[in-house]
Amino acid sequence: MRGREVLLGVTGGIAAYKTADLCSKLVQAGAAVSVVMTEAAERFVGPATFEALTGRPVYRDLFRPVEHFRGEHIGLAQRAELFVVAPATANYLAEVANGFAGDLVSTLALTVTCPVLLAPAMNCEMWAKPAVQRNVATLRADGFHFAEPGSGWLSCGQVGAGRMSEPTEILQFIASLLPEA
Repeated sequence: MRGREVLLGVTGGIAAYKTADLCSKLVQAGAAVSVVMTEAAERFVGPATFEALTGRPVYRDLFRPVEHFRGEHIGLAQRAELFVVAPATANYLAEVANGFAGDLVSTLALTVTCPVLLAPAMNCEMWAKPAVQRNVATLRADGFHFAEPGSGWLSCGQVGAGRMSEPTEILQFIASLLPEA
């Protein structure tokens, strides 16, 4: 993955702590990583964590450019070779499946031309809901890739499907979508 450009979206779920590990693993593998966070994600992991791991600014605001003054959603999208969203919450899946662009992470899903890998994470009751499964089916039909959630203990105390894939598993998906140049 040396020198490959990975755009890493972080949405607001407890599994965001795993995304810091994924980010670290990507950087160690030689990838250049740009992190984009939703406001809700910042309630779980701070931007300073990702800035320290990547050596790059964290992008959070659609209307306050840090680097790309034509719009972060344009500049980041053009640079990315792969867009990974981990965790991808039920809300994020619904936004993207229906073409909403309410923040930088959802807007990027509409502007990137590279492959997109989603790593869903949510409560097992949420994951099982027909609306969530319809959104997943729509996203699959639209060409999005998925690192399927696993089953196990969830932060809510339940056991079931909805647990975000482990960072090493997501890294394997990334490697399959980003073959060595």
